[in-house]
Amino acid sequence: MTEALERAAALLADAEALLVCAGAGMGVDSGLPDFRGGEGFWRAYPPYARLGMSFEELADPVHFAADPELAWGFYGHRTALYRDTVPHAGFELLRRWGSALPGGVRVFTSNVDGQFQRAGFAEDQIAECHGSIHHLQCVFPCSRRISSADGVSVPVDAETMRAVRPLPECPDCGDLERPNILMFGDTTWVPDRGQAQLDALNAWRRGLRGQRLVVVEIGAGQAVPTVRRYAELASAASQSLIRINPREPEVRHGRGVSLPMPALAALSELDALL
Repeated sequence: MTEALERAAALLADAEALLVCAGAGMGVDSGLPDFRGGEGFWRAYPPYARLGMSFEELADPVHFAADPELAWGFYGHRTALYRDTVPHAGFELLRRWGSALPGGVRVFTSNVDGQFQRAGFAEDQIAECHGSIHHLQCVFPCSRRISSADGVSVPVDAETMRAVRPLPECPDCGDLERPNILMFGDTTWVPDRGQAQLDALNAWRRGLRGQRLVVVEIGAGQAVPTVRRYAELASAASQSLIRINPREPEVRHGRGVSLPMPALAALSELDALL
């Protein structure tokens, strides 16, 4: 492990630009629940264990039409949770490392929690490939409007995990709003905001013009491999991938450094070596 940490620190010390690719494991050290597998999800949400409902079943957009109190109970609670969560110190380490580089820092994340923004990263530094719980859209949708959820609060009964009306309404048609998040089997997600972020990120990468890019991937699993694949593609030419993952740390074809550690522990160890 010492050798791997030293190799990773050497990559960072030689970097001219930093790309952070983050999955759900990034938030665990901030106290956010680990939804890996049914048991982990049900530990975080006992009422759903009694109902026998999995994360995948709840994260289905059909509930907003069929049972909006159930749907907004789940997402309303998560919105409040993410608003109340303080990002762990590893976020600031990444921001500080990247801000000191000539090419700067960018983030590609599947997380919808807005933790990078809360940690001080600018909006134009972040690409949220699955959307954001802090933005809303019409359920249908009647238009491509994506609006901020700031100031929108949905009370939730803690015993039943069902939302208490009134629920958010679309300002265009007056029907129900939902989070602007890509859910399972989702055909009504409005991807415009996320696509604009991704386009800006890819333009930044093209503009590096040979500068040494280091990719730090954190807490990204293989079940939904979007983040891992983006990190691998971004680092393919330089083999400058640092994969931080206590469960699935393997790096394909030896193209990078594997750190089988939690996010905060790994980032703190690396900072001490820089």
